Amino acid sequence: MDVRGVDVFYREAGLSAAPTVLLLHGFAASSYMFRDLIPKLAQKYHVIAPDLPGFGQTTVRPGVEFDYTFDNLTSVIDAFTVAKGLDHYAMYVFDFGAPIGWRLAVGNPQKITAIVSQNGNAYEEGLSAGWADMRKAWAEPTAANREALRRFNTLDMIKWQYTEGVKDTTLIAPETYQLAYAAIERIGVDAQMDLLLDYGQNIKQYTQLHQYFRHYQPPTLAIWGKNDPFFTPAGAEAFKRDNPKAEVHFLDTGHLAIETHGKEIAQGMLEFLDRSLEP
Repeated sequence: MDVRGVDVFYREAGLSAAPTVLLLHGFAASSYMFRDLIPKLAQKYHVIAPDLPGFGQTTVRPGVEFDYTFDNLTSVIDAFTVAKGLDHYAMYVFDFGAPIGWRLAVGNPQKITAIVSQNGNAYEEGLSAGWADMRKAWAEPTAANREALRRFNTLDMIKWQYTEGVKDTTLIAPETYQLAYAAIERIGVDAQMDLLLDYGQNIKQYTQLHQYFRHYQPPTLAIWGKNDPFFTPAGAEAFKRDNPKAEVHFLDTGHLAIETHGKEIAQGMLEFLDRSLEP
């Protein structure tokens, strides 16, 4: 779908009349990460999973100027949901998908029916020491500090993000990180460096987000790979501070928990959505 000069690739399944679940992937991934989750959810729900600009199969049309910021990514995804007629939807957010989902929720609180956060951070205490290079670049956005972020886009580093904290790395299909790396190389590393540099803006918006949580109390499930090198378990527990009814579950795995614990996540999501969404 052409959305403001961006060709948004998306996967869709399930009956359109059923409650909608929007799946938002994160860094070093795409909607491909939901390849096994979508069929399970689609038995009961209408599921849509777009590739974010800068990832997967989504491309910016030639001649279109596009700045890779989280505000701009959100603008595209928000317009995409409007074009698809999504008046109400639950959302699954992961990694970079989280600050996009948070902007959607703050901007359109009446549309959000439930939230599933799989290692999708919303609190500063959830940021691990692994963000040191990014924090340095946020504080001093020099060319050298920006260039230091390039290493996060190498094949070895992307593979590490899939395997770090995973007890049995044979569970990680190699094409997951190979496809992610291929997309980054095809689209361009600069887009990813721009987003890493812009991520600091997300933290500045946490106050508004926490107000949203406190005021609207959306049904929330935080299901977290507890060995994530970037987003700590403290970030998952923090959801209960502003939304006491939030449910928090930990999985003994890493950042991309869905790759090793997809069955557990699917089962947990279905149980959560079944009791949280109106029939």
